[in-house]
Amino acid sequence: MGDLIAWLLSFFILIALLGIILYQLMCLADLEFDYINPFDSASKINNVVLPEFITQGVLCFLHLVTGHWMMFLLCLPYLYYDFKLYTERRHLVDVTEIFNQLPWEKKIRLYKLGYLIVLMACSIFWMIWSIVEDEDY
Repeated sequence: MGDLIAWLLSFFILIALLGIILYQLMCLADLEFDYINPFDSASKINNVVLPEFITQGVLCFLHLVTGHWMMFLLCLPYLYYDFKLYTERRHLVDVTEIFNQLPWEKKIRLYKLGYLIVLMACSIFWMIWSIVEDEDY
């Protein structure tokens, strides 16, 4: 039962991460189609970057504590990338360079979205596996 709760918690954390990434993509798309000015777009994106990093760290820590080593190892590259961005001070979007960096920023977030969808599929698989395994006993 504890394993199922851990997978459910992991599922909802992944949903939160997907929401944050989709929000950032929507802000970038609005900027691309000129629905929002660069300052507002950059400030909206910058306000959710740190919560995204913290949520990813919590997810990685959850898998480490619960002993889900495969998922922990799958989450680790994303966490390392976020940590590297933060330590190099490249995690925030620059207002003055946002139009030049727009294709790159969208590409990064699309890669993150794909990565999180793969993690979500793995999490759902293992959640179903733990439900079936609990019913066998």
